[in-house]
Amino acid sequence: MVSNKGDAVTIADRFLDARRQAGGLDRYPGDLPDTLEQAYRIQDAAIARWDRTVLGWKVGRVGPPYMAQFQTNRLAGPIFSVVEDGDGRILPAMPVFANGFAAGEAEYLLRIGSAPPKGKLDFTLEEAADLIDAVHVGIEIASSPLKTINELGPVAVISDFGNNNGLLVGAPISDWEKRRFEDWPVATLVDGVEVGTGIAAAFPDGAIGSARFLFELMARRGIALTAGQWISSGAITGVHDARPGQTVEAWFGDEHHLACRLIAEGAK
Repeated sequence: MVSNKGDAVTIADRFLDARRQAGGLDRYPGDLPDTLEQAYRIQDAAIARWDRTVLGWKVGRVGPPYMAQFQTNRLAGPIFSVVEDGDGRILPAMPVFANGFAAGEAEYLLRIGSAPPKGKLDFTLEEAADLIDAVHVGIEIASSPLKTINELGPVAVISDFGNNNGLLVGAPISDWEKRRFEDWPVATLVDGVEVGTGIAAAFPDGAIGSARFLFELMARRGIALTAGQWISSGAITGVHDARPGQTVEAWFGDEHHLACRLIAEGAK
């Protein structure tokens, strides 16, 4: 059990050391947290000690049996690396931990246009949507030095930056408020092979529901969100393992496509 601040800092430092060394972890670096609150304390300690600007937040799905255990269907983690998709002729190179966990996830990326009102703890979907000024297609790079991070469940994922190692931002969706983009079929491919399909509307309250979740969670954690930060809405087609050297592609309906090449993360 993570019983005090010292425990949280120790675990955070072990994760950060592994990230700095681009190493791998065969097991969770300490006692696995019993609660989400304990896991977020580790995340808070890691953010403070990583000393980098938070450019956005990934929102991930929490499925059964953890959904009932923790009474939530989502979790969150910080994003420190954002890459904009180019002209398609050169694939962006996205680093992952070669000796840890790595995956590419097709997601919608919502940009915060206005910071949520200070002290507001609850939002309707309409209020959440009003704080978003753009929606793009994208790929989240889910990667951690901890090989078994997803197998250990939400408390492990939260502990290490939500299992995030970057975000690839694709094209904007024009008139997103009217386009019903959450009903678009989405597909993920690894090395040209389709590995998953889905629609964002299959999520509870869709992509906008992820924004609402984040606004409410951060208000309760006392973390201020700012205009320009990204919200990665959650893996629409599932989580698909991939390794350095492989290509991850995402299709959003017939209109939008982007791809990246995974490379091995280097020591910092």
